[in-house]
Amino acid sequence: MTKGRTVFLCSRCGYESPKWLGRCPVCGEWNTFTEEALGKGSVERGPRSTPVVLTEIEAGQRERIPTGMGELDRVLGGGIVPGGVVLVGGDPGIGKSTLLLQMSEGLARSGETVLYVGGEESASQIRMRAARLGVGSERIVVLAETDLSYVLTEVSQLSPGVVVVDSIQTVYVPDTAGSPGSVSQVRESAGLLVRLAKESVVPVFIVGHVTKQGAIAGPRMLEHMVDTVLYFEGDKRSPYRILRAVKNRHGSTDEMGVFEMSGRGLVEVPDPSSIFVSDGSLGTPGSAVISCVEGSRAFLVEIQALTGLTNYAVPQRSSTGVDRTRLLLVLAVLERRCGLSLGNRDVFVSVAGGVKVEEPGADLGMAIAVASSYWDVPVAVGTAAFGEIGLTGEVRRVPFAARRCQEASRLGYRRIVLPAGILGPDERPEGLELTEVRMVDEAISCVLGRSPLKRRKRRPAEGRGGE
Repeated sequence: MTKGRTVFLCSRCGYESPKWLGRCPVCGEWNTFTEEALGKGSVERGPRSTPVVLTEIEAGQRERIPTGMGELDRVLGGGIVPGGVVLVGGDPGIGKSTLLLQMSEGLARSGETVLYVGGEESASQIRMRAARLGVGSERIVVLAETDLSYVLTEVSQLSPGVVVVDSIQTVYVPDTAGSPGSVSQVRESAGLLVRLAKESVVPVFIVGHVTKQGAIAGPRMLEHMVDTVLYFEGDKRSPYRILRAVKNRHGSTDEMGVFEMSGRGLVEVPDPSSIFVSDGSLGTPGSAVISCVEGSRAFLVEIQALTGLTNYAVPQRSSTGVDRTRLLLVLAVLERRCGLSLGNRDVFVSVAGGVKVEEPGADLGMAIAVASSYWDVPVAVGTAAFGEIGLTGEVRRVPFAARRCQEASRLGYRRIVLPAGILGPDERPEGLELTEVRMVDEAISCVLGRSPLKRRKRRPAEGRGGE
């Protein structure tokens, strides 16, 4: 290659082009090409492998390594898999480094040696943050370095049990062209770290920056190369943080971990229902409680709605914590099937506590909250609901109904509004009044004590029909 030659790389998928393109032909994103100099890669050919019959391969099942944080273990699928590569993403200041530093303390207490590679902070800065968090184990080794080749040398000499790299956008490979954080550097660095984890069977945790759209910065192949991708999310104005797995080769992606950010770092929240449901707002118009399921965990959340006459030509539809598309569907059903006149009203729906509810089982609670605000009629205290709403107004079944009812009963709720026929004879909890409904107008009538407006009968079209 001619020295000084450059190519254009897509920052989303890593596609190479000899000239600049407005739109990537692979991922379809616009304005993602950046010019980078070509250079020789540093990845060397590893030992060759031979084909082996699948049934003759030894499983080599090894126990997972507990992190000392139950919520993190839950999201990972029971602990750290030896040789696994975990990518942790999230907004700046959300607590990614705090989470991994506290995890390092838990691993050190169990006898594991942790190498914490800090590319964004000096060793003294990491020590100050660790002192604030109460982290001070001698088994945590800090390396403030961005040269990945030197990091790999130290890993081979130290032989740690776990490696943490904070972050992938700050480290670089000397033999690769481009500055730290560029597409070529991120791709090359990730490849070396994945190779390190697979050959030495050492788990590697990588911190990844995110873009303003919320996606992890760098080529999309970064998420494909690792085994697990975790997203740390939450409102910075709220102390609560949610950890989710969007990819997990060794476990489920439906689990959720809940933490509370305090002055001493992250505190686990084993009972999310206690923080997502506020006793002060219950019994007021526009508030409803729903029972949700994330993975193996059932918890209650509070949905709040506010409706009012609009001052604009087009009424506003705002949602926080719920999918706006689901909100528009629920509003259309309420107007068409229940007679609520929402065409001239602004509607605001929010989930208390900063949690995001993505399952369709929240539809019924959302409809009850909107109708409660519309009529200014409160929902009776001790009432919870769950169920999906169809386009025809029917209340459809959702999975794990028994688990949802048990969680509501545990927290003292006396009445549950749910889809009809969803529970078997042996799944009905004692001491809990079950109100089974088939249509959304029936549910609103049972909960709010007033019947929705009757739908107007359609007049026969002129010229159609007889006498």
